[in-house]
Amino acid sequence: MSALRRRLGRLFGARHPRMQVAALCLDPATGRVLMITSRGTGRWIIPKGWPMSGRSMAEAALQEAWEEAGVRPQPDAPMLELGRYHYDKMQDSGFGIPVEVRVFLIRVAALAESFPEAGGRERRWVAPAEAATMVAEPELAALLRGLAARAA
Repeated sequence: MSALRRRLGRLFGARHPRMQVAALCLDPATGRVLMITSRGTGRWIIPKGWPMSGRSMAEAALQEAWEEAGVRPQPDAPMLELGRYHYDKMQDSGFGIPVEVRVFLIRVAALAESFPEAGGRERRWVAPAEAATMVAEPELAALLRGLAARAA
């Protein structure tokens, strides 16, 4: 349905996609990725949010990983852009706005027990191939499957 909405939006003059940043959090020792639940629907996602003034996109993704999942990154590990995916962010009106999400790979050193959104989310380490089956966004699933293929 989101592809149809995007096409209709373009037909009727919708704006270009808004930009978000996301953190694909990787445990370097096991190759597993960290999935979290969304606060609204409880579906499985990766930490993401809007860019932040005064921070690079990678730094904003890392901040989201901290706030939403308690991620402590490996010191001095590069935060490389892994890829992008698109989705429609649903509004109260029932229509979605198109969003392009830039995904940064974050190598995790540790997870904090206490973090800003600890009470509102569940966290789970899973293999990238399993994570691909947990997400609703086809392009994010493809990124996760690609990560699984590289690890194999």
